[in-house]
Amino acid sequence: MSALVSNETAAAEGATAAAHGRPGGARFNPKYLPLAATISLFMLMATLGSVFYDGFFSPQVFLNLLIDNAFVCIVAVGMTFVILSGGIDLSVGSVIALTTMVSASLVEKHGWSPALVIPLVLAMGTAFGAFMGLLIERFRLQPFIVTLAGMFLARGLCYLISIDSISITNEFYAKVSQWRLPVWGDASLSVSALIALAVVALAVFIAHFTPFGRAVYAIGGSEQSALLMGLPVRSTVVGVYTLSGFCSALGGVVFTFYMLSGYGLHAIGLELDAIAAVVIGGTLLTGGVGYVVGTLFGVLMLGIIQTLISFDGTLSSWWTRIVVGVLLFVFCLLQRLFTARGTGSH
Repeated sequence: MSALVSNETAAAEGATAAAHGRPGGARFNPKYLPLAATISLFMLMATLGSVFYDGFFSPQVFLNLLIDNAFVCIVAVGMTFVILSGGIDLSVGSVIALTTMVSASLVEKHGWSPALVIPLVLAMGTAFGAFMGLLIERFRLQPFIVTLAGMFLARGLCYLISIDSISITNEFYAKVSQWRLPVWGDASLSVSALIALAVVALAVFIAHFTPFGRAVYAIGGSEQSALLMGLPVRSTVVGVYTLSGFCSALGGVVFTFYMLSGYGLHAIGLELDAIAAVVIGGTLLTGGVGYVVGTLFGVLMLGIIQTLISFDGTLSSWWTRIVVGVLLFVFCLLQRLFTARGTGSH
């Protein structure tokens, strides 16, 4: 008799889960809708490009989406954790510029070895992010204001080093920028793209298989609830901005390989590209919902828009911004509909 009751209870729970679109049911869970929309739209754009433009459907064209946007991908991964926690980081583009300036200055003007410079700039970016995180957590300051101040500070420090661009002629940087890993046929991946893929894979593990990742999602959902659950809210908030600072510095190192120069005007507006990639990738700006894989496809989406416009040849590059703006509007509306549906289901 008890077994019969338990079976009926399980069936009822399954039916309820299905009615609400939860994982226990057969229906599609609405929380995956933004991610599914991003992947579907990317595949649609790739298909249209292949139909309308000769040579678009080739392995190297698609690999170039990641090669040319590797630094954006790395920065966007760090931004994903920040937005998942309910925050924002406007300093990432300036940290990239500062990283390139410090690297170029130390390597070219002071003769430092890249083996010392790269760990130094990574530590510098990590410390910069940790400092902002401490200010946000300790004094309960708004992340927007703190990271805006960080953006101005990092950009200003670039011009203290030099107001001019510093070219990097070091042999190590030149070799890394030119090295390619053969993938299939004539297609190949750069070191920057491999680093970006490694960062995405590590970020997926951290987000979904570690206590830190679970705490980030919980804080984004409700900080008060996370406190009541006994989660380390304070250290997690600092950790999120520390991680973002590290990703920004790593993105700066990759950007240095890509540009072979340091300049205070590098990566202007990149923070907006990173936020756009995260939002288009399906992460809610209110925090608590989102996926690192979605951010990867958000970055690829930015890349494929640029590639389609380049293949067309008749459109201005500014159309990239127009299309991204339209997509942001669409995905913000999707997020709003998702949030309203989630609230209604409760």
